[in-house]
Amino acid sequence: MGAAIRTILMFIVLSGLFVIIGWAVGSYFIGDWVIGTLVFLAISLAINGVSYFMSSKIVLWSYGAKLVQPAEAPKLYKAIQKVCLKSDMPLPRLAIVDTPTPNAFATGRNKNNAVVAVTTGILGLLSDDELEGVLAHEMAHVKDRDILVMTIAATIVGAISFASRMLFFSSMGGSNRRDSNGWLLIVVMVTVPIAALLIRLAISRSREYKADREGAIFIQRPRSLANALAKLEKGNTRNPLNRGNPASASIFIVNPFRGAGMLSIFSTHPPVQSRIKKLEELAQEKGFIG
Repeated sequence: MGAAIRTILMFIVLSGLFVIIGWAVGSYFIGDWVIGTLVFLAISLAINGVSYFMSSKIVLWSYGAKLVQPAEAPKLYKAIQKVCLKSDMPLPRLAIVDTPTPNAFATGRNKNNAVVAVTTGILGLLSDDELEGVLAHEMAHVKDRDILVMTIAATIVGAISFASRMLFFSSMGGSNRRDSNGWLLIVVMVTVPIAALLIRLAISRSREYKADREGAIFIQRPRSLANALAKLEKGNTRNPLNRGNPASASIFIVNPFRGAGMLSIFSTHPPVQSRIKKLEELAQEKGFIG
């Protein structure tokens, strides 16, 4: 499915979920589902517009990512130049996030205004070949326009989760409670955030496998990316990210936010061991050495 079609479908489905919350708010608090639905439809359209044009800036701002020039990050620029040459892609802008958590992400509407961001932690952890593997993975996302889909999904899903939580806390006061419509709160507070999350997971997990494969083929060293993933998984488990919104976890190369038990079911990424296995299989299939 093309990136444009996926983006449109995501807008429609996630906006629909947001409108369901408006329906519940109207029915439960003011006794008029039409008003609630129309208000939240207008809000969802506004969020969609902001997400499309501003989502990358919002993500960069939320993580304190600083755009850097070649002289400020020569190792990073050297690696991205190699990757772009091999993938026949334009050079993106580069940013660095000052955190010891080793990770990376890409954002932007298309390949002409893409930004690839890495953390200070990743620069000190990976070898040159492994860093190229990570950057190749991110450039594969740029090539397939996944960065637009995942960044917008993260923004809208975050808004849906926030609206659902506000609905829950508002209902706790009880002053406007309509007992006959109490079931609406249960339906919305339970199903809407989960549905939005599952949509985001479906988008993220399938695209991660594809970006691993395409990135590895760009540099013809699947094992370099596999080694990087193993190091990043360990590094993020030991030192998870303590800033930003978990709703944006899908944009990172590995999940920077850690959960246990049932939370692992809703991981935004495929298991790293499964990704490494597929990269090893690719190395054997293509006869790649590195």
